[in-house]
Amino acid sequence: MKILVTGAGGFLGAAAVRALVARGDQVIALDTQLGAFGPDDAAPGLTLVPGDITDMANVAQAMVTHRPDAVLHCAAIVGVLSSLGSPINVVRVNVEGSLNVFESMRLAGVTRCIHISSEETYGAFQADRIDETHPQNPVMPYGICKVAVEHLGRTYRDLHGLEVINLRTSWVYGPGLPRNRIPKNLVDAALAGRELHVPWGADTAIDHTYVDDAVSAMLCALDRDAFAHDAYHVASGTSATVREIVEIVKSLVPGAKLTVGDGPLRFNDGLVMVRKGALDVTRAGKEWGWHPKHDMRSGLAAYVAALRAR
Repeated sequence: MKILVTGAGGFLGAAAVRALVARGDQVIALDTQLGAFGPDDAAPGLTLVPGDITDMANVAQAMVTHRPDAVLHCAAIVGVLSSLGSPINVVRVNVEGSLNVFESMRLAGVTRCIHISSEETYGAFQADRIDETHPQNPVMPYGICKVAVEHLGRTYRDLHGLEVINLRTSWVYGPGLPRNRIPKNLVDAALAGRELHVPWGADTAIDHTYVDDAVSAMLCALDRDAFAHDAYHVASGTSATVREIVEIVKSLVPGAKLTVGDGPLRFNDGLVMVRKGALDVTRAGKEWGWHPKHDMRSGLAAYVAALRAR
């Protein structure tokens, strides 16, 4: 296939690009920053296109010039804190940028888009484990924007025949993660021999997805002929508390000096994270045959091994 990947220079986008190229697909990698790709990534099937999804002309030109079979839409400003620090930019990139992608697809006659959405669209979980029918009540700009993009995709489906499939991911982690959050901060400190005390959050349970599982789900979705739904969970299907994650990292890196305070996880001194939990991945398993390979322990083990190998 020929796949246009937006946000191709980012954490998830770059991993997906490399996986697509490795299996023989043609990839048009679109991003404002493509420094993630060096000489080792050079391949006949990879075309790097500097571009910004907030620039409609730029996106439309790439879409019309290359006319991909599908779009993997990874481009976004990611995270709750980012959306609080600059909500205007998050709306501009995540919502207006996505609208430019959909409109460019319409103009170029491209009908399939796999959109990377988020469990932040749910807001506070109403149970320890939820499926895709859970109410979407986001409380932060990031989640609100992701819900808006999902609805815009449905509008383009109804009006123009686009097929926009939303992959609602949990917290994806692994080599290359740029954000200094759990579990990256714990793994980095452990491998560097630094002491790290997380002041709060021991009791908060979160579903974390190892990056290889996220990429395998994206490729699996791209390969599907048809979908019964327009939203699917991409996650480990399990949740682990921050206390449990700390203990796993300490077992993988003997001598690691990691501690965590009690209570719920906080984004900062005044902002408590809403209730999280596990994402049920049954829907993707039944329809696509996709199943995550990693739980928290095996994912962290793969993460530590990959960083040690580097």
